Order: sequence, then structure tokens, then C-alpha cells
Amino acid sequence: MAERKSFLLRIDPELWADLEAWAQGELRSVNGQIEYLLRQAVHRRKHPSPPPAPPPESPPSDPAL
Repeated sequence: MAERKSFLLRIDPELWADLEAWAQGELRSVNGQIEYLLRQAVHRRKHPSPPPAPPPESPPSDPAL
């Protein structure tokens, strides 16, 4: 396994509690959850999804109907 970089992270207690609950729901440690979220964010930044196609124009409604 590759060597991991350790660092100190100061985090708001409410955010920690939210991350902890989220991690438990996905059967991860808080550290694993943070790493998972960071990997997702980096992937999205490197591979942005194309903008959504505009909706097709609807035909004008017939006022006679």
C-alpha cells in the first residue's frame, strides 16, 4: 500500500458530527469518508461533466383549440 501523508485538520464540531453520522451510514471511518469526498471532488474538477442540453422547444399552442 502506498505511504499516506498525515496532517492536522481543525474542523467545526457540528461539521464533524455530520461527517461522523454520514460515515457511519456508509460503514466508513470519518477519515475514510473525508478521503472519499475529497477524491470525488478532485475527480469532478479534473473531469467536469458537459453542460446539460437545452430542452427542446415545444411547438406553439394552437389558439383555436
